Amino acid sequence: MDLENLQDAALNLSKADRLRLLQGLILSLDSPSPEELRTEWLDEAERRMRQLDSGAVKAIPGEDVLERARALVR
Repeated sequence: MDLENLQDAALNLSKADRLRLLQGLILSLDSPSPEELRTEWLDEAERRMRQLDSGAVKAIPGEDVLERARALVR
């Protein structure tokens, strides 16, 4: 299907369906690719590891984090 036919088909959708289509298209432009996400997460993990190794930040045991989170939702 070429672009013109696709546009014609989209314009024949209900207003609600056109809105859903538009939202999906816009989100697809803003979303990073799986490879970009993987690279960003690896970069973040390495940054955090360097902070821990240098002593710039202190690790908090997971159980302490969970306890604090549970206290916040009570």
